[in-house]
Amino acid sequence: MTSLRSVLLLVVLVLPAAACAQPGSQEVAKTGTVAAPFLEIPAGAAAMGMGTAFVSIANDASALYWNPAGAALFTQNEIVANHMTWIADTRFDFAALAIPLGDVGTFGLSFTSLSMDDMKVRTVDQPEGTGEYFSAGDIAAGLSYARQLSERFSVGFTVKYIQQSIWHESASAFALDIGTLFRTDLLGGLVVGASLSNFGTSMRLDGRDTRQFGRVDDTKLGSNDQIPSTIEMESWDLPLLFHLGLSFNPVKDDEYRWTVAVDALHPSDDYESLSVGTELAFREFLCVRAGYHSLFLDEAEGGLALGFGLTSSMLFSSMTIVRLDYAYNDMGRLGGVNMISLGIRF
Repeated sequence: MTSLRSVLLLVVLVLPAAACAQPGSQEVAKTGTVAAPFLEIPAGAAAMGMGTAFVSIANDASALYWNPAGAALFTQNEIVANHMTWIADTRFDFAALAIPLGDVGTFGLSFTSLSMDDMKVRTVDQPEGTGEYFSAGDIAAGLSYARQLSERFSVGFTVKYIQQSIWHESASAFALDIGTLFRTDLLGGLVVGASLSNFGTSMRLDGRDTRQFGRVDDTKLGSNDQIPSTIEMESWDLPLLFHLGLSFNPVKDDEYRWTVAVDALHPSDDYESLSVGTELAFREFLCVRAGYHSLFLDEAEGGLALGFGLTSSMLFSSMTIVRLDYAYNDMGRLGGVNMISLGIRF
């Protein structure tokens, strides 16, 4: 057990170095140069309502997205599902299940989907459509494990399968998320969280439309126009994300709890930024949230986030807790988006 803890602590220490060693640490932004950018869409209305400053909080099943180490602190099974109409008439859905097994640790399953309605196939000769329709969509499925190594320190991992598809082409990859949480006595309970997300293989589209037939050489005897060939597609890296967050409670008693959180984000496809968020809870029944993300990004769109949550243990039994959360996120010229999450702890 001692050797296992040493290895895990070593992994935690090299997380920042691993993130900074990626190409995104250069002075030139690489926006639009990664595959599977849907992995950067925030999950969970509670997190979105706090401006995505959630890596050190991670106190519901959406922790499997933000920081799997947060699931190590769960004492009950928890499931969460959220739906959001994303920009450009797309739909974003996320669902997660966390099952704590005492000293063994917590296991979790998660699923992410970005989908859209079918679109007409249009060509230069038939701009109004050929009569065919095509679809495009992205999915990610994850298996998580989290465990407390001490009363203050926990660690979590998520292994993910990622797939993107458009019409007859698709690409897939595997990735690993690693997260840690450390609770202190500073400021009445300062929590430090860190996560490294989407460390994995690159993606390359492949499918029947990359295969074509043509004539190799008109001057050669026996040449014909049915010689098969395959178009070679480029490979693209996943959007590697490093989060470092702090949170604490300036006020916490039987009636009220006020939480303040700050996250620093280092992505491989953009410049560094900050997210700030706050949550005011009344008897843990009503929570009001506000936040702002993408601070210090000159060309960011929007950033203001607002939300609220309702928690009840009276619908089924005192051991079952139902939580409904809503969040609004201003996306600037892209408009605003709304997310609803439903969580059940049992």
